[in-house]
Amino acid sequence: MKKPSLLLASVLAITATSAVMAAQSTSTFQVLITVAKACSVTAGNASNIDFGTVNSSATGLVASSNISVTCSKTTPYNVGLMPSNTNTSGAGVMKSSVPATNTDTVAYQLRSVSGTGPIWGSTATPTAVGNGVAGTGTGAAQSIPVFATVANANVTPDSYSDTVTVTVNY
Repeated sequence: MKKPSLLLASVLAITATSAVMAAQSTSTFQVLITVAKACSVTAGNASNIDFGTVNSSATGLVASSNISVTCSKTTPYNVGLMPSNTNTSGAGVMKSSVPATNTDTVAYQLRSVSGTGPIWGSTATPTAVGNGVAGTGTGAAQSIPVFATVANANVTPDSYSDTVTVTVNY
């Protein structure tokens, strides 16, 4: 029976030696991400401002719609609007659907807040609101109303339109 005791003593001696010889080495690493600020704007047909059908004696017309701006959380932005005539104060001109036969135009003014609110033009920059509209991103789409006014519709009966460019500066 001395052999099992000798065997047990040998195993214990090897285990003790292994425990003394065991060691560890550690290091670390980082998990990184950089989130860039970003903005997008949605306009298109759903944002068209349509005065509908009016007669030529109509005056003081107001119509509105919405654009949608989505910016990264806490990202400040300034939105500018520019009619196709590049008027920086948002004073646009709608032209006839058949300009070759009808040279009349319908003048309009873009506005924020309401039909009598401040003019809305294109002088906004990433750091200054100018005559634009300011906001701060939430990470979700934000609906921004746009108003247009027409002083009078005393023009040749026809369909008139113009294209407005929306710019989000951030």
